[in-house]
Amino acid sequence: MTQEGIRINKYLSESGVCSRRQADTYIREGLVRINDMPATVGTRVYPGDQVFVRDTLVKPQEKRLILAFYKPEGLVCSTQGQGSETIWEYLKYPVPLYSVGRLDKNSEGLLLLTNDGELADAISRSRNRHEKEYEVWVNKQVSADFLEQMKNGVPILDTVTRRCRVMQTGSNSFRIVLTQGLNRQIRRMCEYCGYRVRKLRRVRVMNITLDGMKPGEYRELTEAERSMLKTLLKKTGSDRASKQEVRKK
Repeated sequence: MTQEGIRINKYLSESGVCSRRQADTYIREGLVRINDMPATVGTRVYPGDQVFVRDTLVKPQEKRLILAFYKPEGLVCSTQGQGSETIWEYLKYPVPLYSVGRLDKNSEGLLLLTNDGELADAISRSRNRHEKEYEVWVNKQVSADFLEQMKNGVPILDTVTRRCRVMQTGSNSFRIVLTQGLNRQIRRMCEYCGYRVRKLRRVRVMNITLDGMKPGEYRELTEAERSMLKTLLKKTGSDRASKQEVRKK
């Protein structure tokens, strides 16, 4: 940290507590203080300051972790399982992490876990349109009309899903690449079209894949994966800034 300090939401994000957006919420709820004073949105943290969230001292993380985890079916991604085992209880990882997005209890596949709030925010934002790829098995034969309907958009949750790529892989299975993350999106899309999902597995998030992994396994991203991920995120940020500049003109 420099003598100029950093904003409190960035400090909490870089410490692995939460994203900047969530940090602002915690601050407004009065859960954050710096030394003995309640923090306000925009407050800066300077060298020597002590930051507390819910009276717990927060220290900066020394290492930014990004894990690829093959979530087995049956685990839930929330911190409270309400009778079901959570991914956190399953992993028992020694460093506090949170998931980049979620997979519902009955789904399996790739989850990214990190203590880097900025990274989690950048990947999760729907407006960034980052790709997530899934393998899906349904209860009856896949038709050309079904694939076309899924590709062009389906009305669910008071909106119409974005156009996406869909490829048939078997008589009752297909792959789909989404750029948004609505709640139980694929299951709801299939139900609207008269199909029921029997099995769903996420196999890719951006450039990170599930290749070579078994259910329950996790690994740190390779340097090549981290580098490519940062390149993709930087490109997304640059593209969005360019579009905003064009709209201003």
